[in-house]
This record gives sequence, C-alpha cells and structure tokens, in this order.
Amino acid sequence: MAQQENKLDRETFSCPICLDLLKDPVTTSCGHSYCMNCIQNFWDGEDEKRIHSCPQCRQTFIPRPVLKKNTMLAALVEELKKTGLQAAPADHCYAGPEDVACDVCTGRKLKALKSCLVCLASYCEKHLQPHYDVAPLKKHKLVEPSKKLQENICSRHDEVMKMFCRTDQQCICYLCSVDEHKGHDTVSAAAERTERQRELEVSRQNIQQRIQDREKDVKELQQEVEAINGSADKAVEDSEKIFTELIRLMEKRRSDVKQQVRSQQETEVSRVKELQEKLEQEITELKRKDAELKKLSHTEDHNQFLHNYPSLSRLSQSTDSSSINIRPLRYFEDVTAAVSELRDKLQDVLRDQRTNISLTDTEVHVSLSGPEPGPKTRAEFLKYSRELTLDPNTAHTRLLLSEGNRKVTLMKQRQSYSSHPDRFTVHHQVLSRESLTGRCYWEVEWRGGGGVYVAVTYKNISRAGWSNECVFGYNDKSWRLYCDTNSYDFYYNKVSTPVSGPQSSRVGVYLDHSAGILSFYSVSETMTLLHRVQTTFTQPLYAGLHIYYDSSAELCEVK
Repeated sequence: MAQQENKLDRETFSCPICLDLLKDPVTTSCGHSYCMNCIQNFWDGEDEKRIHSCPQCRQTFIPRPVLKKNTMLAALVEELKKTGLQAAPADHCYAGPEDVACDVCTGRKLKALKSCLVCLASYCEKHLQPHYDVAPLKKHKLVEPSKKLQENICSRHDEVMKMFCRTDQQCICYLCSVDEHKGHDTVSAAAERTERQRELEVSRQNIQQRIQDREKDVKELQQEVEAINGSADKAVEDSEKIFTELIRLMEKRRSDVKQQVRSQQETEVSRVKELQEKLEQEITELKRKDAELKKLSHTEDHNQFLHNYPSLSRLSQSTDSSSINIRPLRYFEDVTAAVSELRDKLQDVLRDQRTNISLTDTEVHVSLSGPEPGPKTRAEFLKYSRELTLDPNTAHTRLLLSEGNRKVTLMKQRQSYSSHPDRFTVHHQVLSRESLTGRCYWEVEWRGGGGVYVAVTYKNISRAGWSNECVFGYNDKSWRLYCDTNSYDFYYNKVSTPVSGPQSSRVGVYLDHSAGILSFYSVSETMTLLHRVQTTFTQPLYAGLHIYYDSSAELCEVK
C-alpha cells in the first residue's frame, strides 16, 4: 500500500516532460504543472509559430505566457523529498539485454552493482546494502556483476563447487570429491587458485621482462635509425660540399682553358694579320711596278726606254715565304684532345666508383678506395656458399622435386601439387625457397640433352600464362644463363648475348646484391667466368631453374 502511495506521489509531482520530480515548478493557466526549464524549452520550439500550447491538453496561448515559480508546489515537492520520495531511476539504470540484472528487484529490474559468490545472486545498489551492513553477509565474496554464477553450481549435486580436482583438472563440489572423484588429488578451489595465482604472477613477470627487453630492443633500433639517418644526412651534406668543390674546380679549369685558347687565338691571329698586311702591300707594289713596265714596253722611243728601264726593272725585296706556316683546322686540336682525354679519365673514375657505397643488412659501408675485390678462387667463393632448396609452391606441375627439394626433373605426367598462386602455370620453372641478398654463391649440376636455364629473378615475376613476363630472361625482372651440351647463351629483357667458355655440367653463380654484380662460372677443375652482369638490384632475388625435356638440375651441396 505504501508502495502504491509512493508511486502515486511520484507520478503526481513529476514533470510530464522530463518524467522526473518537478524542479522550479510552474503552472500554466490550464492548470498543468512543469519544470520551468522544461516548459520554457518546449515553448522555445514553438516561437516561430507564434502560438504556444500546453503539452498535455494542447490548449493554446497568445501571446506566450510569462510563468513564475509556483512556490507552494515547490515547497510541497521539497517536503515530500524529505519523507523519502525520490526521483524514479533513469532509463540507463535499468538492466538491458546485455546487462546483469538484480535478482531481488521485482517488475522492471535495475542493473546489478555486484554479484555474490556465496549467495550466487546479483544485487543492485539498494539490495546490495545488507552485504555492507549485516555482519554475516560482510564475509561473503563480492565480485563484478556476472551472468555465469550458475556455472559455480554442480549440475550433478546442485551444490556450490568449492573443490578442485587436480587429477581431472576441473572444479567439483564436496559430494563429487567423495563420489566419482574419490581417491583423486583434490584441494579447495581457493588453494588451487592460490597456486595458479603464483604461476600467473611468474608468467606475468616473464611477460613484463620480455616487454622490457623488447622495448629496449625497439629503443636501440630507434637509436640505430637515428644514427643511420644522421650518418646518411652528414654523408649527403659532405658529398654535396665535395662535389660542389669539384664542380667549382672544373668550372675554373674550363675558364682557364677558354682564356688560354682565346689568348693564343689572339696572338696567332695578330701574327697572321701582320704577315697578311705585308703581303698585301707587296702585291700592291708589284701591281704598280707591273703597270709601269707594261707602259714602258709600249714606248716607241728607244732612248727613253733604255733610260727608264734600269730603274723600273729593279724589284724590292720579297717577303720570305718560309715565315708562312699554315695549319688548316689544326691549331687547337691538341687542346681538344687533352680535354677529351681528361673527360675519359674522369668518366672512368666515376664509373669505377659506382659500387663504392654498399648496403648490408646491418650497416652502411662507404669505401673511397674503390670497390672491394671479389673472390678469385673456388675456395674464396665457397665462403659465401648458400644451401638452397626449391619451393614446391612455385614448381610447374610437371616438375618432380626430389633429394630434399634440391633436384628437379621434367616429367611427362603431371604431379599432384595443390593449387597455389605462386605456381608457374605454363613454363617449366621453379624458384628457390630462400631469398638472396648480400654476397651469395651456389652451384647447379645439370643433366640431359634438353638443356636448362640457370636464373635469378625478383619474386614478383609473373607466374600465369604464356607471356614473356613469366619467362626467365625475357623481362626486366630476371637474368638467365642457358646451358646445353654445345653452347651457352645469356638472356636479359629478351636480349640474347652469346657466351663462350668451356663446357661443364656444373655452373657456379655468384651474387653481390649490394654491388649489383651477378656472375656465372663454368666449374670443373678450375672456375672460368662465363658472363658477368653489372647492374642495380632493387629487390631481394631468388634462384630459378627452367627445365627442358630429358633434363634435370640439382642445387648442389657445396663444401
């Protein structure tokens, strides 16, 4: 009855808009009461219509009423609050489908605040209070709200499972321990929890230690990144300064050569012009003399002719022709030759320095004394030997892999390989499982009359179809040496290069990835270089084999 009166009081003194107890209550002329803020906000939404209404009876008011606090109603609400009347719980306080509900609440249940492992029930804040106030209940174990409390009840005996069977590794009740678990190693659940808790703490310590170790590693790696970036930035800055100085020196040398050539040009032109003027003066004098002699030759007076001839017949001294040294188009050929020689030497130096900077997995090496010499003898090559195996996921279905996936043979019948996106679908090719970086050396032993391709390739070479993008040596992603019983041929990007060398059934391959060097050798009692490639590799490489009919190839175990 008291609950019904409380409910009636709560509804009577609640705002019809916010459904909570009235705050600063006001009453409209139609007799309905609201919180002042609630009705003001409601009417604010009606201002544009210039007609304001009661949310309950819809009576309209023109103009908008000016409401004042209903002091009598406000005092009555405050007095009722003192008698225990409280606002109804908000919707978010009630238990939803995903929440743990209070087991004591009737009607619409509130969310549980705690669950009791002794009572095996969950309680809202109000119904939980006895566990804080009543002495026997204070000893109960309270935990966060849980929907799995019934899992603590033995399905066989309907008792709380407070025991743990170490033999069967499961929680049991007391009756289980003297029934089907009789004779087993049983302890209290609390004791087992204590033991497991110690193990858990040890595990956590190990995890935390590993976290600290990994964080230390990450920090060291970050420091290494910063060191690499700092070193690279300094190297770029220093090299820019050096190249700028070299360019300045070249510019100065160019200016000096130009100035010397122009100065010599001026001297030579002046000399030639001076000689040219003398010759032109001599020509003029000779023409004048020739005209006088011509005139004298037509004189009919013999005495006059004889009188004038001696003076006219005498010629001035002629310019020495030996002083005229004509070298058409060759005056400055020696300068051009010298500059050309300088250019060629500089190009050779720059070309030789291309591989001075080599990147490895751990550090950057910069050599200013030229590229590090590669191995010369087979023993030196074997220092870089790699034990390679073939990847079955890349093998064409007619290729049989054997000898621990080191040998490949072309078969007439297809093999039972599973479908895989890395598999070559048309060409009889297979790749190594291992990637190749740094310095690597391996050898291939081949047999049969069909011949084989010994190749290296990037992993992203195409696999499906007949296109050249799938064939070793027919694209810019792979390099191959074709070997048969009579000859060798090297292929890259569809360009064939004939290769000469002693025939051998064993081919050695040497790769210096960072230096961009790929070499193929004929291996017998000695090693003979067949072909060498100098390029820039942008990705890790993989060894590849392409097999023709009646042929096989094996990645050798070199020692």
